Amino acid sequence: MSNAHDDLFGRLFSESHWALRRYVRRLVGSREAAEDVVQEAFLRTYEHAGDVKIPRAFLFSTARNLAADSRRHNRVAKTDSLGDFDAPGVVSWSASPEGQALADERTRLLKDAVERLTPQCRAAFALKVFHACSYKEIAQRLGISPKTVENHIARALRETHRYLRQRYK
Repeated sequence: MSNAHDDLFGRLFSESHWALRRYVRRLVGSREAAEDVVQEAFLRTYEHAGDVKIPRAFLFSTARNLAADSRRHNRVAKTDSLGDFDAPGVVSWSASPEGQALADERTRLLKDAVERLTPQCRAAFALKVFHACSYKEIAQRLGISPKTVENHIARALRETHRYLRQRYK
């Protein structure tokens, strides 16, 4: 690549880096993921510089697409793992062996109830209940609308309550 190309790319980097990081961070929700996306977007922009008419537009478009890929990947990963049901605040532990056994049973039943949900419903519910995310945050993380998040949470509450009521009869 020529010096003019490197100078142009250096100027693009200095003028766009911080704005691109903020933009991507809003899309992916994490600083680490945003850094990865930004780095890859700049690399791809540099590699395609000869074919691109408007490098800044290509850069932001590439970053948006990479962020969408990252969200999809994270959405799949989050549906595979609900988090730690044994975390403090999820179940109150009692000092007695009977209390411990009851708490263990409640935890097992709750986990069973949540595992019966559809993957996306389970992910939305886990983010709301176990990670205290807002509907807007959940929508951004899962790439769905806040209304869909609301519907998933309502369905999850109905189904988990029904499951638990059936087990405690």
